[in-house]
Amino acid sequence: MTRQIKLGAFLPGGGQHIASWRHPDQPVDGAVSLKFHIELAREAERGLFDAYFLADTLAVVFGGGIEGGSARVAGFEPVTLFSAIAPFTTHLGFIATASTTYEEPYSIARKFASLDLISGGRAGWNVVTTATETAAQNFNLDRQIPHAARYRRAAEHVEVVRKLWDSFEDDAFLRDRESGIFFDRAKIHAADHKGEHFQVRGPLNVPRSAQGHPVIVQAGQSEDGRGLAAATAEVIFTAHQHLDTAQAFYRDIKARAAALGRDPSHVLVMPGVAPFVGRTEAEAREKYERLTSLIVEKDGLALINTMTGGGIDFTGVDLDGPLPPVSPTEGMKSRQELIRRIADENDFSIRQLYQWIASARGHFTVVGSAETVADTLQDWFENEGADGFNILPPWLPTGLTDFVDLVVPELQRRGLFRTAYEGRTLRENLQLPFPRNRWSISRANAAE
Repeated sequence: MTRQIKLGAFLPGGGQHIASWRHPDQPVDGAVSLKFHIELAREAERGLFDAYFLADTLAVVFGGGIEGGSARVAGFEPVTLFSAIAPFTTHLGFIATASTTYEEPYSIARKFASLDLISGGRAGWNVVTTATETAAQNFNLDRQIPHAARYRRAAEHVEVVRKLWDSFEDDAFLRDRESGIFFDRAKIHAADHKGEHFQVRGPLNVPRSAQGHPVIVQAGQSEDGRGLAAATAEVIFTAHQHLDTAQAFYRDIKARAAALGRDPSHVLVMPGVAPFVGRTEAEAREKYERLTSLIVEKDGLALINTMTGGGIDFTGVDLDGPLPPVSPTEGMKSRQELIRRIADENDFSIRQLYQWIASARGHFTVVGSAETVADTLQDWFENEGADGFNILPPWLPTGLTDFVDLVVPELQRRGLFRTAYEGRTLRENLQLPFPRNRWSISRANAAE
């Protein structure tokens, strides 16, 4: 099959841009409106997107001590939300974020396997190692777990979850009314895991789905994050401002995966892109400038503090001057480095920095016509920068509709994007292989 661009839709109901809730097209209560999320899912499916992607936080975040960022202060738990939305769609995948730092493998395995069954095999798990002191303090800790320790725990966590997802072989359930045999006990298996962080017996009490088990997604860019992604992820969400850094990341991940015995084509790299799309370049620029004009200063400063680890005191600081030095924290180290790099490379003032990252929090922002946006995506796709993209519409639903109505047809015209879904499961549409059950493999090998 010809290689084509894969597309995820990053659609927080409250909007992606920090000022999106002030835009007249964006519902002010979108973050907690089930009706609005269903509308977004249907629009993404109309645009033939592979999946609806949602991040998650485990604390109320005000922005490193600055009371801002009001659109992100509250929202739905993603697996719960997607379980409600799934019946209103038929092909769209659902990638929900859940933490290996503060959740147990059995609970994660159970709720994602349930979402996978409810959706008919369209679930994905975005594996994260939760940073921030505020999250730690919601889970019986005074301080967050150190970065390296979080990733060691995460690697074992994913290992246990995958064992649990293999508890039932695909043909374990006979459900034979005549014989009275409901399942084959020999095809149900305990995990029997004992490791550094977890002791889990199993088996899981949820069977496998039409796609075997949920697609595993990961978003780390640090050295620890890359190691985890290369070993475990099937889709990698990443952030880059330039093609050359995207290429370096892409090639590094593919090489790491190959060195671990994995097929690099089964590890999809999907950078985030925030598009402001117009029928003309001028119309796109007007959309960008209008949304930028709605940024509340304290929200902009809160965003910078959140993205840099919360270590800046802006009292008396000239906002039209440069970003002051920031000491790295145990939080999202790769994103902290990226924000500093954006400020330095562009010689941004503090005000210019928050205006730029307001759209996508460090992901690439493109302002232009459908042709301009498509040119950028094609360039990255055809030159080892990406296998696809996670699209972050700056405000909703208009930003998503603009992409569906203007950019998708342009990509289709170039032969870069599907004109119909390839299958019914998320794996089929992403062209990822069906994960054979490890017990079934052992049984087949023993029979040879």
